[in-house]
Formats: sequence, C-alpha cells, structure tokens
Amino acid sequence: MVDKNWSPVFREIGGSLFKSPESEVLKTFFVRSPHKMRKMCNFTRLIRMLRLFIYCKCMIVSKKDSEYHTPALFAESLEGLNINPSGVYVDVTFGGGGHSRGILERLGKGGRLYGFDQDGDAEKNSLDDERFVFVRSNFRYLSNFMRYYKEKRIDGLIADLGVSSHHLDDEMRGFSFRFKGVLDMRMNNRAGRTAADVLNMYPEENLADVFYLYGELKNSRRIASVIARTRELQPFREVSDLLEVLKPFLGKEKEKKFLAQVFQALRIEVNREMQALHELLLQALRLLTEGGRLVVITYHSLEDRLVKNFMKSGNVEGRVAQDFYGNVQSPVHPLGKVIIPSSEEVERNPRSRSAKLRVAEKKAL
Repeated sequence: MVDKNWSPVFREIGGSLFKSPESEVLKTFFVRSPHKMRKMCNFTRLIRMLRLFIYCKCMIVSKKDSEYHTPALFAESLEGLNINPSGVYVDVTFGGGGHSRGILERLGKGGRLYGFDQDGDAEKNSLDDERFVFVRSNFRYLSNFMRYYKEKRIDGLIADLGVSSHHLDDEMRGFSFRFKGVLDMRMNNRAGRTAADVLNMYPEENLADVFYLYGELKNSRRIASVIARTRELQPFREVSDLLEVLKPFLGKEKEKKFLAQVFQALRIEVNREMQALHELLLQALRLLTEGGRLVVITYHSLEDRLVKNFMKSGNVEGRVAQDFYGNVQSPVHPLGKVIIPSSEEVERNPRSRSAKLRVAEKKAL
C-alpha cells in the first residue's frame, strides 16, 4: 500500500502543474481525492498515473497554442537549432509560443530565451518562466534589444515567417478575404499604415509594383488601374470593397489563389516584411556565435528565395564570393536540403502545406 505521506506530494505536484480552468476535472481526482491513490497497490502504477497526469496537462497547453497558431515543422525546426542547454536563443516570431515552449523544454537552468512579437495578442501568450523574456517589437530591432539585455552573442535563432492562423481567423484584422472586416492587415495595430491606406494613397504605378513584386501578379497594372479609378468615387475601407473591385479578375478555377496573391502583396507592403527579413538576417549573422544555428520557415517563394540566397552566400542578393582557388567564401553554410512537411502533417495542419524549412550554421572564423 502507498504510504499516507504521499498525499501532500501529489497535492504539491497538482498545484504546480494545474493552474488552468480546463484542468478542474483532473485536479479533482489527483488533488482532492488522494485517498484513491492509497488504493494503488504498487509504485509502478503510481508512476503510470503520474505520467498520464503530466501528459494531460501537456495536451491542454498544446490545445491552447493550436487555437492561436499550430507551428509547422515543429520537431524538425527544434532539431535544427541543436539546442545547447545553457545557450541563449531567440524566437523572433513568438505568436502562440509553440516553438518557445519546445525550446524551454530543452534548455537547462542556465539557458535563456527571448521571444519577439509586435502583436499585442501574442503578448497575452507570454510564458511564465524565469528563463524567458517577451519582447513586444518587430524583429528588425533584434540587435537593439539584445544590446539592451546585454547579450553579446546568441546560440540560435528561429523565425516562423508569414501570417499566423490567429491573424487569418480574426475577421477584424483584415488578413483574409473570407471575412467582411476592415482593410487593416497590420501585425502591429498600434502604428503604421493600413491596407486601406495603401489602396487609397499609393500612386497607381506604386500599387502596380506592389502587386507585381509581392503578389507576382502579371496583370498588376490592370488591377492598379481599376483600384485608382474606384477610389476616386469612394475610398476603400472594408474587405468587401476590395473584393467587389476584383470580381472582373476572378477566374472560376483559380479564384482563391488570385485573391491570396492580392492579399499577400498588400500584407507584405503594409508590414514591410521583406525589408524586415533582410535586416533580421544580417543582424542574426552578426549575433550568432561560431557554430550557432539559424532556422527559418518560409511560406512563399519571395521569402524562401531571400533566405536561400543568404544561407548560401551570407548576403540576400546571393552574390557568392570565392577565393583564389575558387572556394566559396561565406560566413554561413546551409545544413542539408530544404525540409517540407510530410503528407501526414499537411493532413493534420493544412496551412503547413507551403512551409519550407532551411537551416544554416555560422562558420568559425
């Protein structure tokens, strides 16, 4: 029989692991009914029940994270970081905290993790861990904050780019053409121009460039022309205003793809995503220690091309420097080939289908 002194132990375990409303049913059994544990006839059964106890809590945490955003290529990206338990790491796209939780699980007491996100909604997901610091900022200011926190070097950085499921499913943010919200699309809704501002204020030629460069739309000039004529009669305010103008361009077979390209182009321009990524990569290179890992998940060809070039050459243009003997001279080198989600993951998380994971390591000088 289990000694009665075990009861306070399980109360302590229950109190530390279970703090959320969803756990009340399990807490009732494990914490409020310790007499049931005394009926367990051997220590092995106790261990099995305790494992179930912890597993259920992990599932609750995982469910909360998936409601905000389900990370793509989760295990592969953490493996790419090659985490040193006492190292310093940065998750520059904190979001729901999925990758950050995985990193903290692998860090020891001496490790540190910084999570960047410019969205106030993400800040609500901040982790209660003394090894973790949440930074509400665009990752383009990575160096500034590392200097502020007196971190001269980091051992790894992970970036899960693109837009989160939380943003796509929030009709008030205007990221998706599925809803009738306002044309906002700002990751940081405290500052900066909105998608409506871009549509209403950009010169027609600049609008065409946005749709061509960031949406890869061949009919970008026609789209910009129609938008310019329409806004003279009535300014754009809501998603429905834009959808109405785009109706003549919609084909029966590729309607969703076309709209996705238009909204992608606007989102990238509103948030200056390509410029921010450019700055991030250069800063990461300066901060990474020798052997430090850079892990990046991209979701469209523009991001992926830039990241691929950088990991091969150390610059976003992809200019490869060579020595006298023709050997490539680059401060980083890619590790392995690009990784894409398995068919099982895509079935489980359809939004991961376009994800591409690339990993690079900083070379020793």
